[in-house]
Amino acid sequence: MLSRWKFSWTLALLEPNPRTLFLLLYFHACKTTELDTLSLCVGVWGVCVAQECGSPGLQVRSVWCVHSEGWSTHQSNCHLSERPAQQRTCISVCEWQRQLFEWQLSPWGPCNPSPPLLPNRCVTAQRGLQRRTMTCVRRSNSTAVSIHVCEAFSPSPELEQACLLPCPLDCVVSAFSDWSPCSRTCGPALQQRTRQVLAPPLYGGAECPSLTQTRSCSHDTTHPAHCPSEQQEHSYSLWAGPWSQCRRKGTLPSGRTTVNFINGLSGHKGVPPSHTVKRHSENIQFEHDHHDHHRGLKASWDIHTGYQTRQLRCTRNDGKNAMLSLCDHDPAPVNFRSCVMPRDCEVSDWSAWSPCSKTCRTADQLPGFRSRKRNMKRIPIGGGEECPVLEEAQTCNALVDLLPFCPRYDWKVTNWGSCQVRPLLSQQDHRHGNSSFLCGGGIQTREAYCVRISENTTMSHCKCMSRPVGRSFCSSPLPLLIQPCSVPCSKPCRLSPWSPWGPCVHDNRVEHHGKKGFMLRTRFIVEEVWGQSESCPHITEAMTCHDPISFKWRVTTQGPCMPQDGACGRGTQDQSVECVTVTGETVPSVKCLVDPPPLQQLCEMPCPGDCVLGPWSSWSPCSHSCSDKYAEGKESRSRSILAPPTEQEKGCLPAPVLEQWRPCGTHPCMVYYWVTSVWGPCTPDLSMEQNTTAQEDAVERGCGTGMQTRQVHCRRADNGHVAPGRCPESTRPDEVQSCTLPCKVECVVTPFSEWSLCPASCSPGTLTQSRHRIIIQRPANGGQECPATLFEERECNPPPLCPTYRWQTHRWHPCILVPDSVRQAVGGHTEACGIGLETRAVTCVGVDDAPADVAECVKWAGVMPAAVRKCRVACRDDCTFSSWSKFSYCQGCGSWRTRSRSLIGRSKKRWRCQKEALVEREACPCSEYHTQVHGSWSPCLLPHKGSTQGWRAQKEGKECGQGWRYRALACLDHQEDLVEPAHCNSSGIEKEVCLVPCPLDCKLSEWSAWSSCSAPCGGGVKMRSQWLREKPFNGGRSCPKLDFKNQVREVVPCYSECNPYVWEAEPWSACVIDPPSTLNSSSTSQPLCGEGVQMHKICKDAREKRIIVDDSLCDHGEQPVAAQACLLPCPGLCVTSEWSQWSECPGCNERELRWRSRTVLRMPGSGHTCPQLNQTQSCANTTCLSYSYAYSDWSSCQLSDNAVCGQGTKTRLLNCIRSDGKLVELNMCKELSAPCEVSCPVDCLLSDWSLWSECSHTCGAQSQMSRSRVVLQQAGEGGRPCPSQLSQTKPCPIRPCYSWRLGEWSSCRVEGAECGEGLRERNLSCVVHWGSLSGPPFPKAVPEEHCMESRMSKSIGTELHQPCSVPCPGDCHLTEWSAWSTCQLLCLDGRSFETSGRQARSRAVVMQVPESKDSCPSQVYETRPCQGGTCLSYEWITGGWRNNQRAVWCQRSDGVNVTGMFTFYVYSFSKHFYSDGVCGCERGFTEVMTSHGFLDYCTRTPGPDYKKADVKTSAGRLRPSHVQHKNHPREWALQPLGPDGRVRLWVYGLMAAGFIMILLIITMSFLLW
Repeated sequence: MLSRWKFSWTLALLEPNPRTLFLLLYFHACKTTELDTLSLCVGVWGVCVAQECGSPGLQVRSVWCVHSEGWSTHQSNCHLSERPAQQRTCISVCEWQRQLFEWQLSPWGPCNPSPPLLPNRCVTAQRGLQRRTMTCVRRSNSTAVSIHVCEAFSPSPELEQACLLPCPLDCVVSAFSDWSPCSRTCGPALQQRTRQVLAPPLYGGAECPSLTQTRSCSHDTTHPAHCPSEQQEHSYSLWAGPWSQCRRKGTLPSGRTTVNFINGLSGHKGVPPSHTVKRHSENIQFEHDHHDHHRGLKASWDIHTGYQTRQLRCTRNDGKNAMLSLCDHDPAPVNFRSCVMPRDCEVSDWSAWSPCSKTCRTADQLPGFRSRKRNMKRIPIGGGEECPVLEEAQTCNALVDLLPFCPRYDWKVTNWGSCQVRPLLSQQDHRHGNSSFLCGGGIQTREAYCVRISENTTMSHCKCMSRPVGRSFCSSPLPLLIQPCSVPCSKPCRLSPWSPWGPCVHDNRVEHHGKKGFMLRTRFIVEEVWGQSESCPHITEAMTCHDPISFKWRVTTQGPCMPQDGACGRGTQDQSVECVTVTGETVPSVKCLVDPPPLQQLCEMPCPGDCVLGPWSSWSPCSHSCSDKYAEGKESRSRSILAPPTEQEKGCLPAPVLEQWRPCGTHPCMVYYWVTSVWGPCTPDLSMEQNTTAQEDAVERGCGTGMQTRQVHCRRADNGHVAPGRCPESTRPDEVQSCTLPCKVECVVTPFSEWSLCPASCSPGTLTQSRHRIIIQRPANGGQECPATLFEERECNPPPLCPTYRWQTHRWHPCILVPDSVRQAVGGHTEACGIGLETRAVTCVGVDDAPADVAECVKWAGVMPAAVRKCRVACRDDCTFSSWSKFSYCQGCGSWRTRSRSLIGRSKKRWRCQKEALVEREACPCSEYHTQVHGSWSPCLLPHKGSTQGWRAQKEGKECGQGWRYRALACLDHQEDLVEPAHCNSSGIEKEVCLVPCPLDCKLSEWSAWSSCSAPCGGGVKMRSQWLREKPFNGGRSCPKLDFKNQVREVVPCYSECNPYVWEAEPWSACVIDPPSTLNSSSTSQPLCGEGVQMHKICKDAREKRIIVDDSLCDHGEQPVAAQACLLPCPGLCVTSEWSQWSECPGCNERELRWRSRTVLRMPGSGHTCPQLNQTQSCANTTCLSYSYAYSDWSSCQLSDNAVCGQGTKTRLLNCIRSDGKLVELNMCKELSAPCEVSCPVDCLLSDWSLWSECSHTCGAQSQMSRSRVVLQQAGEGGRPCPSQLSQTKPCPIRPCYSWRLGEWSSCRVEGAECGEGLRERNLSCVVHWGSLSGPPFPKAVPEEHCMESRMSKSIGTELHQPCSVPCPGDCHLTEWSAWSTCQLLCLDGRSFETSGRQARSRAVVMQVPESKDSCPSQVYETRPCQGGTCLSYEWITGGWRNNQRAVWCQRSDGVNVTGMFTFYVYSFSKHFYSDGVCGCERGFTEVMTSHGFLDYCTRTPGPDYKKADVKTSAGRLRPSHVQHKNHPREWALQPLGPDGRVRLWVYGLMAAGFIMILLIITMSFLLW
């Protein structure tokens, strides 16, 4: 039936269906009958049916008969005599009664396999069962009642449920060890070899096989079959049993120790698999019972002594018992001893629960914890029960949604500071001395402080002042504490050139009287002044003059000359005039006070034979703008002869008359101008008429409208101040202007933070507490100054005194021996002597020796002194000694002193007494100490300098300079033991001055001079360079990108005039008819007429057009036409004016025309006509020129001379090219530039060093203090990088460490016997060390007082004695525990499903003689959880073939050979079993391969007995082909399943064909029907 249920459960797990689920649900309710395949199942009791609530009723349930395969059958197939009841009486309950009781269920227990599956039947998991318990309780007080009460109200809940477990894991054991030596040197003997448990069986896996193999020793010359006759056949050993429990005096032992001839020694029972095996400690410690001090200390500290006994017997080496007399033992074995009666630990009641650790809601949603404690009232002694848990914790406030929100903490920041440029300067910058004029890019900083955020406070809009709290409260990242900024660079005033002097005019602001006026010239401001530059100079200059005019008449147009008689001669000419200002602006005619010119003036039209003169030219510029005694100004104009007269007509005027001169600039050269001082500060303008209430309020707040004043003086150019009347009043600058008053900025500080906490516990020395506040905004514009006190400190209230408790010891009581009656009962000697116990009372007292709670002494007084010790009462046969002599004198530090004693009486003749020590020695006391250097010097540390800003930049002078370095000094005594530094009159630290090297920035040379322009003509480049002088050192600023010559170059565009000399065409000369000699003659004869030549050209300096130079200096390729043909009209011919300039062409289009014209100056005579007066020309025939840029790359960004970085301007090389390819002046093109920015070399910003921490250890050589800082801002491009050292340490004084150290376990020792039950011991000693118990220097033992002074208590639960056993020769016994195995995880396909693994260790059975086989104990193993496990796999390893056989063994993935894991295990395989040694599947199973071609497992070919099969190997070897055993019967050649267990494609095709055939048959039948 069990196997059937296994199959049913397997179906339920692998193929769930209603039938199997039904079986799972009612599996616990089915009762197996005598038949193996049928069982009776019952359902759940139904509802109690009654007439009314509270009256009797009836409950029914269903009962049916179920086959093991899951189907139901008739009840007659099951035994009706075993059928459970189908109905029962009940009491119908009312609804209100249902609220009185409820089911209380325990948590589900562990999942246990039920029933376990065989390994070859499990794929990935197996079924299991979980169980829980239920109790019926009252709702009011949770007291338990009968379960029938709850059953009356509600059905019983399910107590079992199905669960899944991993597949069973069999026990894994190691390979066998080597064979042990023979148990005897002669005669019959045995050899053993053992193995250990590596992995315990889990989840129903196979139990561990035998861990021991035994064989008989082979007989040879070294081990004869029979022992020699002179050698005894048997040896005897005294066996001692375990000590009995401690009995009180007056209670006799149950019997005497007798010789036991029965070889029936009970075997050792296996220790259950558990990590902890409880041992009985022999430590005798106790505590004071403090319940009732009035009852006296005697009752509280009374220690009851008793006695213990043990069995002794003599055993033979074949495992049998013998007469006790055969075991000769000296001294005589002892089978009794004194002991302390066990007393259990006693604890106080639980204290009240501590407040919950979580009182508010946080984001983690985790509950809080609370704890409670209880104290020890009495320490267990004599093996009494250990103390229970003294502290326990439980969760609280699990419903975190009901809690209020926790206070939040966030960063707040102060206002940004002023923009600073100086931190960006490099070390070599010469502007460090005076940085007031620096401008451009800079940085500004602020400080962050942590505050508590209230729920009704919004960070972004709150203006309230919050108290700063500790920075550790804020867990979010620090806000930005540095940002780029810009200081505007000062710009000088840029002015245009001076305009020409204007005419002499009246001053507009004064009356127009007198003949005094002013000539003015002006210039305008091209670019206003900016920043700290001086104000712009004056822009108007004046000179006094006479006869000023303000308005004048100007002729606008003139008509043609209309002769009075005929076509020539005298006539009139119409003209129009207008009144204009001296600057040419039209004004009303009434402004002009003088008479206007006539509207018609006389003129003369030359007759055909008259001389024709050209018009007067404009007056030339005045040669001097003013006159002095050395020079006077003149200006001229001229006219030329256009046509000569006939000899009979009027002749031309002589040459001097054709040129006119007149004086100009006759006023004296005295220039006057207004000068102004700097504007004064902006002050409130209380005299203005805006004294409204709002204005007054604005003035009180420091904001509003004010005024500024300055002084204005008239100044002469070559002298000082003059009277204001010398300067024109119309150009006088303003002396007063309105301004905006800057608002006062008050200092804003936070409130003081809360006082820092004083220590609540007792501590020596004077402690202080402090508080601080932060400046948020600094004052400006006369605002209230900040307070001087930002940090306050005060002493704490006196802390509570540390309690004083001590152990008080009383005198020792007399030595207590085992009672005589007990000695006689166990057959011991009757003399009252030997080893006993003596006790004393140890109490805990406080101040004034008042009794105190023993827990206080455990906490404050350290280890309790011993209350019990062994003592000895001398026997008659004991050795007697004389008293110890005095110690000898010491010879100095490091020497020893001795004392001695001697044997007296009959002890001198006893051989065992002569083995006793008669001399003792001890080290002499010494007070010599010396220091010893330990460790190396610390890094050079700069002293801590506090900063009010909480951060600072890494700048020169703060990260380097003189510092200190430290190293530790150890104080040693004469024995080289570590002691307190005070013994050496030293602080324990040595320090010396050191130097922290300053970071040196990359140093470049000064900029070289600018090179000449690369292009001799047009646009080019010029450059300057810097070269490397010093490379950066120790974290200095890095160098800019250097070229291969280690230089930095700066390139800017430049422009060179293509030719400094230009051709400037003069007006055409007079038309020359005669040769030059004739032309140059001074003859006064009339000029000839006809065709001639005109010339004009002149070469001038392009920068100073008045300078005429030789023609050879100008470019001959651009030389204008120097001569042209001309016509000097002869008398009688028509004379015209020169052609006007061509009109502008709208575009280069042949359809467009341009024109020019000329006028008739002399009408022609008879027979002659005038030439064409108008001309037109197609624009296509003209030269259409366009202009364009030739661009180059942008230059480097150019900054102001006072800037380090920030906004600048970049330019590009420009050449203005005409469409004919010729370079022209840049003014023909528009000049281009673009803004740019140079990144600022921001140095790394670091926080201040934190305060030095406390020493990391209270003692030892590894103790050190540390301080740290954080990076607030990473270095920008070109800035000084952040240092790698963000934390520093320095050593602390080396103080000795005192610790209790457990020694190694001794070998098992049986007191007074050779074998049996004994003890192994280890000692707990006080040692001094340098902070590490493993050394070096290695710990040294010191008196226990040192550990007591340091308040180090011995652990009460420390195990110093451990029971053990020494096997007697011939005994069958267990080995020692093996080492813990490797930590192994539960894995599937190399992946783990658990975080903790398990380890195992075991003890194997060793049988020395065959006769002791029946008394052998069982082998044992135990497990424990472990961390850090690994996944381990197993594979078959094969050896080489030899004689058609080879060795095959299983090996774990870590290289350990194992056994016992697989049900199929052999040492060798026949070569004919598997081809090439590759494992395959047995017949009836299909191979399932991994994706890599490895054999994964064998699955049963689908059939009636489907199951999983073992894989004979998991070795990673590719399988070339399917290999079968030779003796296997021949299988089908056509397999429906593939190697992976899947149905082949041809099977599906066959099924499809069959389905189509069926459809065809049905169709044909329908048609035939």
